[in-house]
Amino acid sequence: MTQSTTRAHRIALLAFPGVRAFDVSIITEVWGVDRTDRGVPAFDLRRVAAEPAPVAMRGGLAVTPDRTLAWLPRAELIVVPGLDDHETPAPGPVLEALRRAHARGTTIAALCGGAFTLAQAGLLDGRRALTHWNLIDLLRERHPGVRVEPDALFVEDGNIWTAAGTAAGIDLCLHLVRTVHGAEAAAAVARSMVTAPFRTGSQAQFIEHPAAPADPDADALAAVREYALGHLHEPLSVPRLAARAGMSPRSFARHFAAATGSTPVRWLLDQRIAAAQRLLERTGLSMPEIARRAGFGSEVTMRQHFATRLATSPRAYRASFAGAGGAVGSGGAGSGGAGGRGGA
Repeated sequence: MTQSTTRAHRIALLAFPGVRAFDVSIITEVWGVDRTDRGVPAFDLRRVAAEPAPVAMRGGLAVTPDRTLAWLPRAELIVVPGLDDHETPAPGPVLEALRRAHARGTTIAALCGGAFTLAQAGLLDGRRALTHWNLIDLLRERHPGVRVEPDALFVEDGNIWTAAGTAAGIDLCLHLVRTVHGAEAAAAVARSMVTAPFRTGSQAQFIEHPAAPADPDADALAAVREYALGHLHEPLSVPRLAARAGMSPRSFARHFAAATGSTPVRWLLDQRIAAAQRLLERTGLSMPEIARRAGFGSEVTMRQHFATRLATSPRAYRASFAGAGGAVGSGGAGSGGAGGRGGA
């Protein structure tokens, strides 16, 4: 997807019998609320169905389409909600419309069990995809051609996005906003929804396991994460963070992964990339200064991580999203204290 600055980004919520009300609500909350007064770009969300009649959902709810499938060629993003029934195929016209949209190059995203709909359309054959952890075996059984990812929160392959269960749909929708409009726009949407702008880790942390005793170190880990966010510009090695938590580095890494689904090093890198994105959007600081404040130590290191994680460069990111969060100035997040090379 590419950024749209001259008109509202066109999104289609694809509705058909059996879609989950929760996922419909997520899509509507992210793209269907006018937040232009908070600096969020305007979105053009349309509820699309095969017929103009209301589409029934569980619990006596219904979604009323405002467009038919004929509108889909205008959409730049199609979002497929999850399903209440993963055994019944989606309507033929819906599957055919998805195939045509994919052939046109339209970005398609499926939340939770919506992956079954994409698989029924043949769009996931040979591709990486995922769904709720409790449905992974069923997806593998019903659609053996899909390369099922068991752990991620969301994944992309060939301009097709799939997400894990329920709350991971929020993660994916916010990520899609971030991809097109920048981190600050996604953060503004997340703030209005009172949710995190992004989560690290995988859905493995949520898979049902035998009950474990309460972890007395949870508060210490939370305090360490808060400390790290306030000191990104400083060297933050695992031994240093472990010492603040009162643990050995090995024990700290184990507890940290259990609590977040991510290693300390990967979590810290995610925070530094996010801090750099905010500074690129909000400020006119030089690249070396942004690298210092975000804790990368050098512009070269920051550029390497942007290329690996975001498939772009800091300069290209700024060119696309500078000013998305407001007036460009010299301040910004992560500016406190003397700089140093990040240790993690």
